[in-house]
Amino acid sequence: MFTGIIETLGTIRTIRNERSNVIFEIESAFSAELKVDQSIAHNGVCLTVTEINGSIHSVTAIAETLQKTNLNDWKTGTYVNLERCMPANGRFDGHIVQGHVDQVGICTKIVDEAGSWRFTFEYEPHNQSITVEKGSICVNGVSLTVVDSQENSFSVAIIPYTFEHTNFQQIAVGTRVNLEFDILGKYIAKLLEKNK
Repeated sequence: MFTGIIETLGTIRTIRNERSNVIFEIESAFSAELKVDQSIAHNGVCLTVTEINGSIHSVTAIAETLQKTNLNDWKTGTYVNLERCMPANGRFDGHIVQGHVDQVGICTKIVDEAGSWRFTFEYEPHNQSITVEKGSICVNGVSLTVVDSQENSFSVAIIPYTFEHTNFQQIAVGTRVNLEFDILGKYIAKLLEKNK
């Protein structure tokens, strides 16, 4: 389980195909501290560390992960938001994030608000993909608060610290992002659906 508080940015160093899988080698400030079999959120996708070589760790993405996330968009040099699992005695600074991407959204608008930025994302609406104003949303692994909630879109405000320390600095209009909707909202939506 994660909290959506990004620890560091990783950089994609190599990408190679292995049958239907893709192996990513990622350089980061904490790669040397990781262990093989450890679960790490990469842009909000929970992936298992398969190899460590100094400051570079490797992960494998299977076909289903590639189809349901934005990992196919990664290129050499792409920045990736990284977060290790929350320790049992850790502090919940974000919200409950599972590392299971619900769908890929697309950035449709960026507004510079003289000290912060407002990013708007569109997504495919369905019963469990819901947002509420002041509720939580996970975008590329980053725990954020929804500013404006519409039927198939939402906006978030990004402060300079978040912009500088996550890959929001690489997001432009048209960029695809991984979305994980709030697990509490998904459970409530499922219960309401069953009780209709």
